[in-house]
Amino acid sequence: MHALIWLAPALLAAIDWWAVSRHDRRTEAWAKPATLLALLVVAAVLGAGDSGAGQWLLVALAFGALGDLALLSDSLPRFRTGLGFFLVGHLAYVACFLALGLSTPGWSWVVLAVLALTVVATRDVVPATHRLDGITLSAPVATYTLVIGAMLVTAWFTGLGLVALGATIFVVSDATLSIDRFVSPRRWGHLAVMVTYHVGQALIVLGVLDAVA
Repeated sequence: MHALIWLAPALLAAIDWWAVSRHDRRTEAWAKPATLLALLVVAAVLGAGDSGAGQWLLVALAFGALGDLALLSDSLPRFRTGLGFFLVGHLAYVACFLALGLSTPGWSWVVLAVLALTVVATRDVVPATHRLDGITLSAPVATYTLVIGAMLVTAWFTGLGLVALGATIFVVSDATLSIDRFVSPRRWGHLAVMVTYHVGQALIVLGVLDAVA
């Protein structure tokens, strides 16, 4: 039964990836937020609400779904709104990981290398956003970057492999999105963003649920 319940988000994610690959914005408009909502339902049904960490997980997924809705438009005002929703979502993930406890095993310090690689890969993003729309865009992007960095570090410091892997893939998604949108667009960029986004979130959900079970 637990395995079957994952079919809904898996199917919706596949539909969204298909829509993105075909530039079908109409299908993406419902499949994208529906995937996160399905993940939220899975987490709730499997008992996330029974623990503090699980409750923060639900908050993070809810704000992720709101961010998905905001980012269905390419306008800068909607981008800033979506950025705000995802920022709150990442803060909820930080709270979730802190509630799980930071055991900080030796291998978790590898996150500093992962963080450094991410900083190098996205080094042109904040300057590019500043050139595009000044501090009204670059300041929120810089703040978001700090918050998602904190999310990544706390995920690894939980000592939970699935959580660390999911957070890392989530960061890859965000890094790809920011580079693709503001620095160097790629034909496959949007699809890569969505695949890594959904896989990363799903792995975090799996890791947290396993930890609180």
